[in-house]
Amino acid sequence: MNISSYDDLIRAARAQPQPQRLLFAFAKAELPDEAGEAERAGFAEQRGGALAPVMCVDKTTEELGSFADLVAESAYTGKEWDIVFVTTMSGRNGKPPASTEAEAPLNMMVTYIHTGQIGQFLAFGKDGELKRMAQ
Repeated sequence: MNISSYDDLIRAARAQPQPQRLLFAFAKAELPDEAGEAERAGFAEQRGGALAPVMCVDKTTEELGSFADLVAESAYTGKEWDIVFVTTMSGRNGKPPASTEAEAPLNMMVTYIHTGQIGQFLAFGKDGELKRMAQ
């Protein structure tokens, strides 16, 4: 299945033979302190900068609603974010992975985001649009 939207992602996850747990890492775009003039200009045009993870959450497909629901839920944290990275974990024997099993993969997601290794994740902007991320 070609995933071109959040709804496609949820449909694909629900269609898998084993139940899925989706992992979300929310990140904020930041400009490094040592940024030069060209980098500052690019950042002002929403190009460049660095991504800093600000929060993570894991959910089963049954716990998921629309992208608007996800954005609304994130607002309760009071943390600002610009992009959310998503990946999945597959269950076993007809059961989704437990939330406790998601802790290590979420920590790895944070590490990957810090080091710019984001190609294996889907990324959505706050507007719900799928983003193509350059590495």
